[in-house]
Amino acid sequence: MQKNAYIYALLAVLLWSTVASAFKLSLQFLSVTELLLISNICSVIVLFVIAWLTGKLKAIRSFNYQDVLYSALFGFLNPFLYYLVLFNAYDLLPAQQAQAINYTWAITLALLAVPILKQPLSTFDLAGLVIAYFGVLIISTQGDFGSFEKTNIKGVAYALFSTLIWALYWVLNTKQNKQVIIALLMNFSFGLFFVLIYYFVTAEVRAINVKGILGATYVGLFEMSLTFFLWLSALKLSDKTAKISTLIFLSPFLSLIFIYYFVGEEIQVASFIGLVVIIIGVLLQRKGNS
Repeated sequence: MQKNAYIYALLAVLLWSTVASAFKLSLQFLSVTELLLISNICSVIVLFVIAWLTGKLKAIRSFNYQDVLYSALFGFLNPFLYYLVLFNAYDLLPAQQAQAINYTWAITLALLAVPILKQPLSTFDLAGLVIAYFGVLIISTQGDFGSFEKTNIKGVAYALFSTLIWALYWVLNTKQNKQVIIALLMNFSFGLFFVLIYYFVTAEVRAINVKGILGATYVGLFEMSLTFFLWLSALKLSDKTAKISTLIFLSPFLSLIFIYYFVGEEIQVASFIGLVVIIIGVLLQRKGNS
């Protein structure tokens, strides 16, 4: 069982490591809104098939009015708002910067838990916060703290805002007690509703490049749906969650390799150092809550 858990977890980590490159490459052919729409459609289809094959689709019948309202709220936050903001960050920033900053969401989660879940910040939380956001400063300025000329302020703001949305989504998800796959399916179905409205209100309907469709399909499969199912399966099979959960920190470093080879970005020393600092901050914060 533990061997299978490691296989599923490592496969999930490997696939998640490719999505930053997939975001950046897809945005060469698609607008942010088009990428969001196609990937969301793909994710809903995949989640529906998983729910059907695992025999969990019938659990939708147990949803009451409150469950549906929660699903609509969560669907607005993720996938609609979260990926809309995140894709804008990738559109404005080098992939190496956007994906590194995105890993500060765990710190944002600790901050949001204070007013929402009434959980006080520990010394480890505060230390992790300072260290992680120092890493963001390194990445944003490329190590030149005296100047912000190299900083795309709007892109960094989008990247940081995406962590706030993601953290808020998971904090509020404590109110949703349904099976994970069914909850995700409902959330993403409502999310698609919001995406469609946004697309037809703001976007210019046009023929879409086949390469863009393939890229968005990849994102829908391996960022939003199938990979998450693999990760949950790994956690379920593992005899200890900690054995699996720490593997996720391989992802940002593997991601840099894919970004270098597939996107063609030269990995900056400051980006690598900043990522290391962010991961240290996140690990320190996690240690305080273990």
